[in-house]
Amino acid sequence: MFDAIIHGFILALGLILPLGVQNVFVFNQGAVQPRFIRALPVIITASLCDMLLISLAVFGVSVVVLEYEWIRLALLTIGIGFLIYMGFVTWRSKPPAQHREAAGSFTPKKQIAFAMSVSLLNPHAILDTVGVIGTSSLQYTGLEKAAFSAACITVSWLWFLGLGVAGRAAGKADPSGKLLSVINVSSAMIMWGTAIYLAYSLIQSF
Repeated sequence: MFDAIIHGFILALGLILPLGVQNVFVFNQGAVQPRFIRALPVIITASLCDMLLISLAVFGVSVVVLEYEWIRLALLTIGIGFLIYMGFVTWRSKPPAQHREAAGSFTPKKQIAFAMSVSLLNPHAILDTVGVIGTSSLQYTGLEKAAFSAACITVSWLWFLGLGVAGRAAGKADPSGKLLSVINVSSAMIMWGTAIYLAYSLIQSF
């Protein structure tokens, strides 16, 4: 069982470390919210979405769903549109030192909606979870599979919590708002870059 836990921990860490839309959004909200507690909706939502995807991957449900080509194409199309929109919203966000109200405009409901979207409407992330975690879990059964899943989920929760804390620290260390402006621009560029990648994948499907 210990081997399954270590395997799940390393595997989940390797998947979640690369700079992606989900990570950028959590960090960004940690940085721009006036208090850390106001970034908890995005942290909790991102963690719950990852937990859902990991659970579906381990139990094979997501593999069955993604066998239908129209579902994959729908996810790609929705994901592209959402990322383009999110890029514009992030690009236009103002640093809290200059526009506190604008920075706090991501209400809890809006944070939850956006976090769910960047987590569940990103086909690349879904396929990675299914292909890597789902496939790796096949070698385990019973308690070992449960331990493997729990390790992956724990990494996810700790990672997003850490991102929120790091974002908050960056926001406090930047009273001028210049660093956050750079973060917003970088975040928007990453979102648009991901949208272009997904659009290319969509075109390749035809």
